[in-house]
Amino acid sequence: MTPPADDGPAPPRRRPGGRTARVRTQVHDAVLAELGEHGFDGLTVEAVAARAGVHRATVHRRWGDVGGLLADVLDAAADDAWQPPDTGSLERDLAGLNREIQDAMTARPPVMAALIAASFRSEKAERAQRRLWEDRYARCEIVVTRAVRRGELPPATNARQLLIAATAPLYHHLVLLRTPPDPDLPDHAARTAALAAAAGAFTGTDR
Repeated sequence: MTPPADDGPAPPRRRPGGRTARVRTQVHDAVLAELGEHGFDGLTVEAVAARAGVHRATVHRRWGDVGGLLADVLDAAADDAWQPPDTGSLERDLAGLNREIQDAMTARPPVMAALIAASFRSEKAERAQRRLWEDRYARCEIVVTRAVRRGELPPATNARQLLIAATAPLYHHLVLLRTPPDPDLPDHAARTAALAAAAGAFTGTDR
């Protein structure tokens, strides 16, 4: 697969309408279903086209290959209206984020886990997934901003570092160790990160 010429931000995406939008939705649904059932190695343009009910030439013309399909699915996820929890408490906000992560990672079929795995196999998907993570982290920074305003955190708290620390245990257990989901882990990880942040553990860090 030939990577893009540069690694900068993705160009603005046009939002198609009418039949084009319906076809895109059908294809995205087919990609997720095929990926969840068969993984990256079983994902083909032909299978996606058949499942979506569109001609494979249409898929090839618009998306090119499997990497292009995965990238478009990931880019489309950034077009939603999702916002992080707003409970009035840093710890509860982080716990809510962690529960969403755990629910998504343990859903069946395992689409989120399959997308993460696919990003290691496709450069296009890897770039798109990084754009999606950047979008999600940017949206979640408001959780830290609100906590600073409430006096829960020092003003110089690094939002990205805190968010990574709060959510990392979920990915470590579910993706790396592949342990069964622990119903207490989302709250425990949130509490640990919130206490560390309140003590100033995430101030003065640039990365």
